[in-house]
Amino acid sequence: MTEFTTQRLIIEILKTIVENNEPIGARLIADKMNERGYSLGERGVRYHLKILDAKGFTKRVGYSGRIITKKGIAEINNALVGDRMGFVISRIHELLYSTTFDPYKKSGNIITNLSIMDKDDLDRNKELIHTVIQKGYTVSPRCHIFDGGEKVSNITVPQGSVGIATICALTIDGVLLKQGIPIETKYGGIIQVDDGTPVRFTDLISYTGTSIDPITIFMSKRMTDVMSILDNDSGLLLGNLREAPIIAHEKIMDIISLLNSADIGGVIGHIHAGDTVLSAPINPGKIGIPIYAGVNPFAVLVEKGIEVITHPVSLIMDYSEMNTIF
Repeated sequence: MTEFTTQRLIIEILKTIVENNEPIGARLIADKMNERGYSLGERGVRYHLKILDAKGFTKRVGYSGRIITKKGIAEINNALVGDRMGFVISRIHELLYSTTFDPYKKSGNIITNLSIMDKDDLDRNKELIHTVIQKGYTVSPRCHIFDGGEKVSNITVPQGSVGIATICALTIDGVLLKQGIPIETKYGGIIQVDDGTPVRFTDLISYTGTSIDPITIFMSKRMTDVMSILDNDSGLLLGNLREAPIIAHEKIMDIISLLNSADIGGVIGHIHAGDTVLSAPINPGKIGIPIYAGVNPFAVLVEKGIEVITHPVSLIMDYSEMNTIF
């Protein structure tokens, strides 16, 4: 086994541990690794866990298993770019597969984003969030609020803060996939709006060509201008684009209509075949489906200088947990 392979296995084991909500043992780690294509076996996992313990990347918690340490999280963040490059799209594929929402029954699991902010900041800006939602520049008015101290997946919401789960645009990808439509999540980007009409993507990042979620990049760099859209109908906001076969166009439109009746939308009316959709390249034989990002209501807060930590494409939740709050 080469050093590169050992490093890759170590990173994958750390990722498996950090994605678990509680201490995890070698057998379950081995099972999850096997699902990702790493046939390491329980004995092999135990061997690597000893290495991780010795390096201070993991810590044993009684007989329950291991948890990751701050040093271990730093190791993931500093991992080889080549190892991290496919992590975003791999994570998306896992969540798409876990989406079980049935647009006919309006029930099942959906993909959500998580935005964490000071509770007082949320209280002071509810009306602004409401305005972005009402103008349709997001996926859904439905969300779920986690209080300070609650653990959400591998993230604990700090005391004095709240975590707001919003429905992610990739939920629509997952629903289409489960309805038998091959869907390919292509780009996250910035959409230019002129006089209330989306006209083009000004910036695009491919989900397959990045080690960081594109929406995270654009939000952290404050590249949006949602406030200007609210003030004069022109500005910049977040969106993403996926491709599907032309032959599935009619069925896709039917499913989108069903999703709209479940308060899941945000699809921009530029679904068509051709070389480009909103200036974004589209492959032959495909249609492009642009959708507003579910975190646009919080991008406008970041523009105001309010600290919001957003984790796009973060976790799976049951649709029944989502309510209209704003």
